Amino acid sequence: MILFILKRIGYAAPVALGVSLVCFLLVHLAPGDPLSAILPVDATAEMQAQMRAAYGFDKPLPVQYGLWLWKVLHGDLGTSIATGRPVLAEVGRAVGNSLILASVATLIGFTFGTFFGFVAGYARDSWLDRVASAIAVFGVSVPHYWLGIVMVIVFSATLGWLPPTGAGPQGSGNWFPDLEHLRYLLLPAITMSVIPMGVISRTVRALVGDILHQDFVQALRAKGLSEFGVFRHVVKNAAPTAIAIMGLQLGYLLGGSILIETVFAWPGTGFLLNAAIFQRDLPLLQGTILVLAMFFVTLNLLVDVVQTALDPRIERA
Repeated sequence: MILFILKRIGYAAPVALGVSLVCFLLVHLAPGDPLSAILPVDATAEMQAQMRAAYGFDKPLPVQYGLWLWKVLHGDLGTSIATGRPVLAEVGRAVGNSLILASVATLIGFTFGTFFGFVAGYARDSWLDRVASAIAVFGVSVPHYWLGIVMVIVFSATLGWLPPTGAGPQGSGNWFPDLEHLRYLLLPAITMSVIPMGVISRTVRALVGDILHQDFVQALRAKGLSEFGVFRHVVKNAAPTAIAIMGLQLGYLLGGSILIETVFAWPGTGFLLNAAIFQRDLPLLQGTILVLAMFFVTLNLLVDVVQTALDPRIERA
């Protein structure tokens, strides 16, 4: 197992380096001048040259990448052009908020998706299967930003049950685990959970249907094992794939929540990315994308390890 983990880490290292290179180059290919956000309209050529030198934009791209990567390895993601604050502090707070939102959304989606998937898998071709499958199709088909707007209209504007935007009272940028802040989390978390719920439901339905038709299940029933005992074996065989899907969905939600966080003004990485794009804040954009990408690489590594712990056949393969 230790050798397997070391091999996976060895595979992840070049991926992380490639991700950092792509992250660095993509933001430089975007049109426009990032310094235009802070330079006055009548800035002289000398002032522009000084600012370029201060941010390192006067050097060739390979040199810029080398210097940037060296600082990143030492925990320095640079300074935000728009705010003048360290990028690491800005990204750290936003990642924490996004991780809370994505984790709760994944938990909701995994719970209901697994339930609907098992119901559909055990009741194949019945009305329960059709209802559960319809919910799953709705989950993967509906635009989540549109669903978020509808949720705000219904539960905030019309019924007045839940607050529409923000992470806490008075526009707080930090979320705390109490009842008041939980009310701000419900709408965006439920909206984000719809897609993973649909994906996990369809995956679990297919897994359960295939497992129930395998020979070992028929053998267990022939030996007189109770249906609950058979259910435990089905869960054990379906768990590795389901956990892999859940891990990937958590990564997707953390990195692809820009629309949901914009709709609900949730102060996470998506909201931060949106602001960085419009302000052409290059260091903040690079730092946010890099942290999200590294989180996704790390999450894939953890999912591989957990899968192997649950199913040793993966390690032998």
